[in-house]
Formats: sequence, C-alpha cells, structure tokens
Amino acid sequence: MIGGMNSNQQLRRRGFLTAAAGTAAAGQGSAPAGKFALAVGCDHAGFPLKGSVIALLKSWGHTVTDCGTYSEAPVDFPDIAQKVCGEVLGGKAQRGILVCGTGVGACIAGNKVKGIRAALCHDTYSAHQCVEHDDVNLLCMGAWIIGPKVAEEVLHAYLGARFSTDEDFRRRVKKLSDMEKR
Repeated sequence: MIGGMNSNQQLRRRGFLTAAAGTAAAGQGSAPAGKFALAVGCDHAGFPLKGSVIALLKSWGHTVTDCGTYSEAPVDFPDIAQKVCGEVLGGKAQRGILVCGTGVGACIAGNKVKGIRAALCHDTYSAHQCVEHDDVNLLCMGAWIIGPKVAEEVLHAYLGARFSTDEDFRRRVKKLSDMEKR
C-alpha cells in the first residue's frame, strides 16, 4: 500500500493519470465528444476571458447561453453565479461555466446553490476527474490564473468527461446530495 491506497486504488489512479495525459494530448484544437447546452457567466474580472471561452465552445458546436456580465464594469459574482446555476437547475443547460478573477469566489457561490456541484479547475486532471468522480455540473476558472490556451485544455477535459458508473463514486455523490437536505 502506497500513500494509504490499496492496489485497486493505485491501478485506478494510474488509469486516470493515463487517461488525463491522453485527454490533454488528443484534445489540442479538437472538440470533445458530445454536444452540450451550456450556461457561461463571469464577473468583471473574468470578462476578458469569457469572450474567448464562448467563441471556443460555439466553435465546438455547443449551444451557449451568455449569463453576463457584458463589460468590465464592477458586478457581484454571486449574482452571475445565480443566473448560471439557475440555467443548469432549470434544465436549460446541462453544465455551467463561471469565470472570475481567481475562480474561488465563483466556486464558493456555486456550491451555495442546492443541486450544484462546483469545482475550481486550472488543470486538465482536475477538470475531468471532478466530473468522473464527483459529477460536477459547474466548472469555475480564474482569468487571472490561466489564459485562453489553458482554459481551452481545461474545457476540453471537463466537457469530454462523464460521471463514472463505479458504485463507489455514485454512493459518495448521493451522500453529497443528502448533505444538502440537512
């Protein structure tokens, strides 16, 4: 046992690392499999990155709802997060994407909304694993942290991932949903 992991966990982890490398290498410039209806939003700090994110998503064939903001004028990220989360929870979008300065505030705001599982991702491994293991439906990124190229790689990994059928992950996500009911 290495680092508290049994051999099955080690093999699974190794498989995910291999998949992450393949996802990152294969994804350059091509669209991930499957098309989504997506809700995208940002605050004023995320505004410079949002335009390239939306253009990229549309070029990949996704339907995108722009939930604002529409300029660099100051706006409160919780207000934008509410709009994006509303689109996801209302069934108008299958997944959401929020961009703010660091992504931290957007992630906190998203996770305050019942039924939303938000993850802050600035790398491809986290971006696909958050969907595969935790059924994340809201990706948060920081425009001050990553630029358009890394954002493209993160989006590719996030949109290319599917929630695992492994019972361990499904049981844990159910427990997350149960926590919201308390």
